[in-house]
Amino acid sequence: MKIGVLKETKTGEKRVALSPDVIKQLIKKEFSVAVEQGAGTGSNFSDEDYKEAGAVVGSIQDVFASDVLLKVNLFSKEEVAQMQNGSACMSIMYAYNYPEILDEMNKKSIMSFSMDAVPRISRAQKMDCLSSQANLAGYKSVILGANYLEKIFPLMMTASGTITPAKVLIFGAGVAGLQAVATAKRLGAVVEVSDVRPETKEQVESLGGRFLTVEGADEVKVEGGYASEVSAEFLQKQKELIQSKIKDSDLVITTALVMGKKSPILVTEEMVKSMKKGAVIVDMAVESGGNCEISEKDQIVQKYGVTIIGESNLPSLLSTNASQLYATNISTLLLHLATKDGFNLDREEEITKGVLITYEGQVVHEFTNKILNK
Repeated sequence: MKIGVLKETKTGEKRVALSPDVIKQLIKKEFSVAVEQGAGTGSNFSDEDYKEAGAVVGSIQDVFASDVLLKVNLFSKEEVAQMQNGSACMSIMYAYNYPEILDEMNKKSIMSFSMDAVPRISRAQKMDCLSSQANLAGYKSVILGANYLEKIFPLMMTASGTITPAKVLIFGAGVAGLQAVATAKRLGAVVEVSDVRPETKEQVESLGGRFLTVEGADEVKVEGGYASEVSAEFLQKQKELIQSKIKDSDLVITTALVMGKKSPILVTEEMVKSMKKGAVIVDMAVESGGNCEISEKDQIVQKYGVTIIGESNLPSLLSTNASQLYATNISTLLLHLATKDGFNLDREEEITKGVLITYEGQVVHEFTNKILNK
């Protein structure tokens, strides 16, 4: 079975689907690997590194001759057009947002697997790229925020006076939020966290953060680790609590996502106006519409004396580590689905059923069909 690794074409993307170390492991299992020239440059993996690992480094045409193509981001229409009929591909797809790409794949009977659809179960943890990338993003959000904040995080007692610790407010205690809590605490900040899922309280407190409880949180429905349904009444109560806390915050980090929907607005323009001059907001949900009403995708802007960071691809800023982790995720999933002789799918098995999007000219993924047919 020949695996092809394409260079990412998304603007600003520095990650790559496979690292040289992971390629060595795949070659030991008798797969062959073709890597597009320059694919790993943004992650500090040279073509020579890939050759030493046993891969063939060649042109994009060489890679498209593979049985299965791997990427970090969704394949474009142009890339699908170059795929072999009946071949397979794997990447982070968020397939329900791109029906036109699925149509092109179905025309060529391409079997596609979406990395973001890996079920969040214990035996699939090593395949879970959303968690691996969110961990890095949570860390980087604090470092980025600290860089733009014109004060230090820890308490500092000096002969010239005492500097009080910075106050960090984090929305969302998922993987990214919890890593942000841990990083901010290590830097010495006072950290408070708001999340619609009451079960995250214990995790936040175990890391030294203070959990902000909102009345009615026990009524929020959670699906696959994401809040799937949040009432307008609850969001209003959450906003009122946030309003009282955000005025004193030095750094605000927002991570709140709703699966298959636009991110909820948690920080309004009025809230930004109420913040201290010099405060910083890092909107980690900007790719899905943003949690801050006035954040701008892929822009760092100053509004009302507050710096608002709208970096949509934080893992790419840590591309070496992000690629290493993603390579482990995608290769583990591939080895679950296939051997050197090809794919051997059990379509009723939980992981396979969770990640298979298109198959034999049809969209077969339940959640994707549910969103597309609304």
